Amino acid sequence: MKIGIVGSGGIVLSFLDALKYVEDVEAVSIWCREKSIEKAKKIAKDNGFEKVYTNYELMLKDDEIDFVYIGLPNNLHYEYSKKALEFNKNVINEKPFTSTIKEAETLAQLAKKNNLFLFEAITTLHTPNYKLIKEKLPEIGEIKIVSGNYSQYSSRYDAFLEGKIHPVFNPELSGGALVDINIYNLHFVTGLFGKANEVRYMANVAHNGIDTSGIVTLRFDKFNAVCIGAKDCGCESSVYIEGTKGYIKVSGSPGICSSFEVCLNKQEKEIFNEQQFSNHMVYEICDFRDIYNSKNYKEFYKLLEHSLDVIKETVQARKDAGIIFSADK
Repeated sequence: MKIGIVGSGGIVLSFLDALKYVEDVEAVSIWCREKSIEKAKKIAKDNGFEKVYTNYELMLKDDEIDFVYIGLPNNLHYEYSKKALEFNKNVINEKPFTSTIKEAETLAQLAKKNNLFLFEAITTLHTPNYKLIKEKLPEIGEIKIVSGNYSQYSSRYDAFLEGKIHPVFNPELSGGALVDINIYNLHFVTGLFGKANEVRYMANVAHNGIDTSGIVTLRFDKFNAVCIGAKDCGCESSVYIEGTKGYIKVSGSPGICSSFEVCLNKQEKEIFNEQQFSNHMVYEICDFRDIYNSKNYKEFYKLLEHSLDVIKETVQARKDAGIIFSADK
């Protein structure tokens, strides 16, 4: 499985590092803008390949490439994914999948039409610990409350307060705490329980209309969930799933699921951790490779439907909080 890399930012470096631990998957080229050419050349050299493109269509015509990995600002995910699918390339698209529901549905339809794979690179679903949590879930009885908090003071927030707007705090580039950090909570909850019946978002909105933190509430048939995400403050991250027979606690980021404990009523808690790689992106790449190699379209469509559900939830949340992206207009 040979991948063309799109972008040259920090997330791309993490993805390339993860590839070192995955068999039968390799990067063979990278695309970047003209201004980043020297950076891209260094990335290529450091990762053992030579081809560097500044013309995206030329890269997409490269027959060696099976997949493109898109690690660009959020507002560009749709445009670059769509172009790749039109050139009959499979796609791994960084989270968030797209900015709008229409964009997500257009990509899904195009992938199905061309019999191509289109994956959202959301680490949560693919970690061994998350998969084990799914298995352990019935042990805690009927679910009553779910709460997740992923709050991390952004290294770019001080600059934002000084008037320097980085993409993550720019509504024109589909930024904000909801789609940058709280989305991991949404994927975590939706992956276990499906799409919520009702979504509300109480956001802390800055002067430029972007959410720097906020609380999403998800209403299900028999329980409610709370998802907290912040880039203007921070605390220890965790997820709690509370049931009538006990609870599950996930320590740390819901995007990593580094370990979790199961505590049943009147019993000693058990701690689980089945993960061996510090780079948690390894697991999603392994899953994508296996689905691609086995042509497991059933599993692919399941993941695709999940991504569509989460996009619908994020759009509903933004609408509730009055957060408008340029892509909405």
